[in-house]
Amino acid sequence: MKTIVVATKNKGKLKEIKEIFKDMPYNFVSMEEMGIDVEIDEDADTFLGNATKKATEIMKLCGEITMADDSGLCVDALNGAPGVYSARYSNTGNDLDNNLLLLKNMEGVENRAAHFTCAMVVAFPDGKIISHEGEFHGTIDFEMKGTGGFGYDCLFYLPEYNKTSAQITAEEKNSISHRAMALKGIKEKLEGIK
Repeated sequence: MKTIVVATKNKGKLKEIKEIFKDMPYNFVSMEEMGIDVEIDEDADTFLGNATKKATEIMKLCGEITMADDSGLCVDALNGAPGVYSARYSNTGNDLDNNLLLLKNMEGVENRAAHFTCAMVVAFPDGKIISHEGEFHGTIDFEMKGTGGFGYDCLFYLPEYNKTSAQITAEEKNSISHRAMALKGIKEKLEGIK
């Protein structure tokens, strides 16, 4: 079984990845499990640029196949913000403060269309890189609802479910989310290079 290091400290993200790849011969381990404690400066202006940088830099540190993603929320009425700054949208960068700032910035706004984007990259020690991007469309709700998920899930409303993505089950989310779409694309590409 091959090890893939996941360049994240987010336990929710690691859990999602393990669930989607559960039928494949890979052992996904966190940076923490590998003894890696570094912050990669996400200074690219695209999700794909940030994900590629994280995957390649962590791969160079550990010498193992490394998967990284960059994802965020893009709100139409805010010209795509918070975008690549989603995790650090507020001064504190914690989920509650980020959501409260988004609600404040959406006060009185009629167009509430938004989407999550996820760029997923796998960097191999031989220099090979594969990537895939996924999107997840919805709207910004008027209040936070639900306790599942993380990040902006409690505000990301899915009209077809009449719920936020924090109110649907993990199984439902793992079949339709931006990360699920990106991971499914990566999964197909990994199967193709076995």
